Amino acid sequence: MQTIHVCNHTTAEALYPFDARGIAKRFRHAAIFGALDALMPGETMRFCNDHDPIPLLGQLQQRYGEKVTITYQQREPGAIVIDFAKVA
Repeated sequence: MQTIHVCNHTTAEALYPFDARGIAKRFRHAAIFGALDALMPGETMRFCNDHDPIPLLGQLQQRYGEKVTITYQQREPGAIVIDFAKVA
């Protein structure tokens, strides 16, 4: 059974949706970095996209190192959901 993650509402668990599909490609990385910078330790941004953002993940590792964890929740063609969690 396929699990589909919802990316359009905030949850009580400090999980904030970020749907990159609605952001112009030239602004996406800046918007993602801004959203991650705004997270407090213990909060998570649930990132939704239509493709696997491999170059972005490398940039995030360089910028945040171990301060942000990256966990795939869904990894299927056309449906990528990744949780980016800010670590204390």
